[in-house]
Amino acid sequence: MPAKSVNDIVALCKRRGFIFTGSEIYGGLGGTYDYGPYGVELMKNIRNAWWNAMIYSRNDIEGLDASLIGNRLMWKYSGHEGGFSDPLVECKKCGARMRQDKMRDQTKCDNCGSADLMPPREYQLMMGLSIGAVADGEVNAYLRPETATTTYINFKNVLDSTPHKLPFGIAQIGKAFRNEISPRGFVFRMREFEQAEMQYFVRPGEDEKYFNAWRETRIAWWTNVLGIPANKLRFTPHEKLAHYAKNAGDIEYEFPDGFDEVEGVHNRQDFDLGSHTKSQGEFKIAAHVMENKDSTIKLCYSDPQTGESFIPYVIETAMGVNRAMMALMIEAYTEETLPDGKSRTVLKLKPSLAPVKAAVIPLARNVPELVGLAENIENDLRKLAIGRIELENSGNIGKNYRRHDEIGTPVCITVDHQTLEDNMVTMRYRDTMEQVRVPIADVSARVMEIVREG
Repeated sequence: MPAKSVNDIVALCKRRGFIFTGSEIYGGLGGTYDYGPYGVELMKNIRNAWWNAMIYSRNDIEGLDASLIGNRLMWKYSGHEGGFSDPLVECKKCGARMRQDKMRDQTKCDNCGSADLMPPREYQLMMGLSIGAVADGEVNAYLRPETATTTYINFKNVLDSTPHKLPFGIAQIGKAFRNEISPRGFVFRMREFEQAEMQYFVRPGEDEKYFNAWRETRIAWWTNVLGIPANKLRFTPHEKLAHYAKNAGDIEYEFPDGFDEVEGVHNRQDFDLGSHTKSQGEFKIAAHVMENKDSTIKLCYSDPQTGESFIPYVIETAMGVNRAMMALMIEAYTEETLPDGKSRTVLKLKPSLAPVKAAVIPLARNVPELVGLAENIENDLRKLAIGRIELENSGNIGKNYRRHDEIGTPVCITVDHQTLEDNMVTMRYRDTMEQVRVPIADVSARVMEIVREG
C-alpha cells in the first residue's frame, strides 16, 4: 500500500533522518528544512542523475554554478523587482496573512473564518539585501528567486569560452529563495529550495521543435531514471501564458492530494537575453522587454556562416529538486502485510538512487572474528565508489532489516557464525526479502550489479 498522505512521508523523514524542521530547537522557521544523513544522500543522487542526463550524456550542454546573490539591476531588468509578487490578503480580526489565490474561500479568513478582510495587495517575493556600507534600509542586491536569470547573464561568457554553436544549453543546480506568504506541503513550497534548471539556446524559428523535444525528453527522464510510473505523470499546458512565453506547460506528479507541478518546460522566446542585452535597438526582439540602459554586453549570437547577429530564443526546463525528492519518496513508500501477519514499511527506491547502497551486518558484535569479516566486506564495497555503505553496530538482525527497508537500502549482507566455516554470507534483498547464501568473494560483484541495473 503506497503512502496515504504526505503525513506518512513526514513521519518517515523525521524517524529515519531524511528531513528535519529548520531551526527546530528554537521553535522552527516556517518554510525551511534541514536535510539529515539520508536526505542528503537522496538529494545528491537525484542531482547526480539529473546532471548525468544533462551534462555527461550529451555534448551540447555546459554546467554553471552562479552566485546566490545578485546585483539589484539584474533583477530589475529581468522583471522580478517590479513584478515578482503574490496577492496578499490580511484578516482584520486575527491578523492572519494569506495568499489570495490559495485561500479556500476568498471571502473568508482561512484561520478564523472572518469576512472582515483587507483589500488584496501585491507582496514582493524576493529577499532584498544591503551589501556593503550602504544607507540604512537601502536594497542593492537580492537573493536569487530562481537560477535561470544567473544563467542568462552568463550566456556570453559560456559562449565565448567554449566551442559551442547554436543550439546549445547551460545547466545549473542550486539554491533559490522566495519570501513565500504561506509555505505549504512540507518541502513542496518553501522559502529556501533547490532548483535544477537548463536553458537551451536556439535559433528563432526552430524553437517549437526544441520545445516539443525537451518536453518529451524530460517526461522520459522522470519515468526511466527516477522510476515514476507514466500513469502518475501528466503534462499540462498553461492555459494563460506569461507575457514573455510563446509556449509553456508543467510536468505534474499525482501526489496523495492530487496532481501538482514538479517541473516546468517553457518556450521563453528572446525575452531573457533581450531584456539583459545592451544595444537592444540593434536587434529584432520579438518579446516585449524593458529598455535596458545599464547592461554592458550584447547577449547575442553571430552566425559563423552569414555573420548575422541575433538574440537566440530559449527553451527552459525547470525542476524543483525538493519536489522531485518528495515525489520519489511518496512513490517508493510501501506498507506491506507479511505472511506472519506483521507489517513492514519499505522504501522501494531504484538502487541507483537509494541513500545507502548496501549494509553489512555482523550477527554478533561481541565476536571479533565476525566483526573483522564484516569490516573487510565493508571496505571492499567502499572501494567500488558506488555510494554510501553502512556497517551496522547492532546485533538485532530483525531491527536492522526493518531500518534498512525504511531507508531504502536495496541489499543487506549478514555475516554469521556459519560464515567462519564456509566463507559465505547471507544477502537479503529489500523488495522480496529473499535471502541467498553467497561466497564472500562474489559480494562486491553482486552489489555492483544491483546498483548498476537499478
